[in-house]
Amino acid sequence: MEMEMEEPPQLFLCPISMQLMEDPVTVSTGVTYDRRSIEQWLFAYGRTTCPATMQPLANLDLTPNHTLTRVISSWLRRSPSSSSSMSPSTSSLSSPAHGTPNEDETPLSRMLEEERMRSAVGELEETPFKVTALRGMARRVSGDAAMQRVFVASGGVQAVGRVMSQALAESGSGGDFSAFAACEEAAAVLAALLPLLSESDDDAEPLALLLQAPECMRPVMALLQRGGAEARLHAMDILTKISSNAVDWTAGIDVDDVLKPLLELVSDEVSARLSSRALDVLLCVVSRSSSATSAIARAKAVDVGAVHVLVELLVVDDHHRHVAERILLLLKRLCKCPGGRLAFAEHGLAVAAVARTMLRVSDLATRLAVKVLWLVSVAAPPSPAPEKVLEDMVLTGAVGKLLGLLHVESAPSTKQKTVRMVRIHGVFWRQYPCFPTDLRDYLRLLD
Repeated sequence: MEMEMEEPPQLFLCPISMQLMEDPVTVSTGVTYDRRSIEQWLFAYGRTTCPATMQPLANLDLTPNHTLTRVISSWLRRSPSSSSSMSPSTSSLSSPAHGTPNEDETPLSRMLEEERMRSAVGELEETPFKVTALRGMARRVSGDAAMQRVFVASGGVQAVGRVMSQALAESGSGGDFSAFAACEEAAAVLAALLPLLSESDDDAEPLALLLQAPECMRPVMALLQRGGAEARLHAMDILTKISSNAVDWTAGIDVDDVLKPLLELVSDEVSARLSSRALDVLLCVVSRSSSATSAIARAKAVDVGAVHVLVELLVVDDHHRHVAERILLLLKRLCKCPGGRLAFAEHGLAVAAVARTMLRVSDLATRLAVKVLWLVSVAAPPSPAPEKVLEDMVLTGAVGKLLGLLHVESAPSTKQKTVRMVRIHGVFWRQYPCFPTDLRDYLRLLD
């Protein structure tokens, strides 16, 4: 049994791919690589350094290592099972590992796989081939809950977080693209662990705390802004899951670092999936934190232009009902603070955009729209409502819709707010020539 599971010696593994070498070649520094991997490094990526030592190469000659080729061939003949199951090396975590445990896997082979994972976690921060190592980890833990637990228990999340922070720092200080590529691959590893958060066992809460640590969250936010399409989706998956599982998940990072990339994604016209999820996370940021941090988050969201972005989105007339409802809900949250109401009043299309959703999108959208208009026109003592807002409510037809709501079945709270707005501002609205005569008479009846 042990012979069947024999590991290839480390010398047989390519330092780049960590797979069993099929065509070993040596570069000018004396290090041997698999031809396919080193050619990709030199000619596809345009590198002129030795990957293992990072020393400049005197030339790009690749000298076949016939001695090592013969030794590997001899080892494969001596270990037949290795030739069938380890070429390329399945002993490596970077091999195409199964997402779920192999049906033919024995207890011994499982123990060896878990030990390889622990070893890979321990070596992650030291290896110069972090992208390859992280890619292998992501494949190995994907869909394998038992291996995910081994990874977490071995300190994998902390190790990946440190690698992400280091990669982000290196890429920000002029490092090459491979540093940020490591950050992207690390996000794929963390995203593969998210199913554990859906389980009711003791693994979920500790994992959530690890994922929301600053060394993980800061790089994740950076990926939302600078990552590739797949990396951005991984980052958003992580944020969506964390924000729905933790109350104060933004406590360890600057809220500005969360809000700015989310607002950019909300306006993303390329990926509707990213935009929709960004709305969900924004809602969590401004409403699911503790009361103190929620107020700070709302104020900061206003400062970075959230009200303007949301109004501009609402102006677009092709939103799905659920998207429009979430935009209105966000506007309602932000208009609870003075800065939000001021930003709403200063936007020339804000009242029109909100009024258009009334009696048109859904009952929920109507209730939320009324609450927004109520907040900006009534619930802002001691300052009176800006005349510009009241004027826009007449000119955009919002007042007419408010009066129409009094004649249809609606929630009691919505009807109460409508009546109050009409009573408080009726005198102001009657002075406009465009105000319909029948509505003027109706206002007199209310008085």
